[in-house]
Amino acid sequence: MSPEIIPFDIKYAKDFYELNVSWLEKFFYVEPYDEKVLSNPKEYIIDNGGYIFFIKLDSKIIGTAAFINQKSYFELSKMAVTQEYQGLQLGKKLIKHCISFAKEKKWNSITLYSHRKLETAINLYKKVGFIEIPLEKDVHYERANIKMKLDL
Repeated sequence: MSPEIIPFDIKYAKDFYELNVSWLEKFFYVEPYDEKVLSNPKEYIIDNGGYIFFIKLDSKIIGTAAFINQKSYFELSKMAVTQEYQGLQLGKKLIKHCISFAKEKKWNSITLYSHRKLETAINLYKKVGFIEIPLEKDVHYERANIKMKLDL
């Protein structure tokens, strides 16, 4: 069976948490903002006008991404693919789905925050058209050292 991208379902909230904590602990640490959002994605993302997508293979959740409504823009965030499924172009499939979704919603752009250490992710963002823009001083992620935007 091939992987499919599905919308948020509360029964996958634990998968959302675990997928993201896994990569955060591997490269950084879980910041208080992460813990708050990841522990209750329905309250902090969905109920605030955001969206979460999952990559599902058979009955297993192997990837995720979210759009967090930051009021004046949508932030692409919390993107992760299970380690054992990395390298299979699933991140690319997921980000293309997110871009198509944003275009259907007629958004003007998508913004994201990342860290330059995440070279594979940064390269993926660049390949699909994101460009680096100035990073504000009071960003909500301590680890963020790059801000990127995709104009739609």
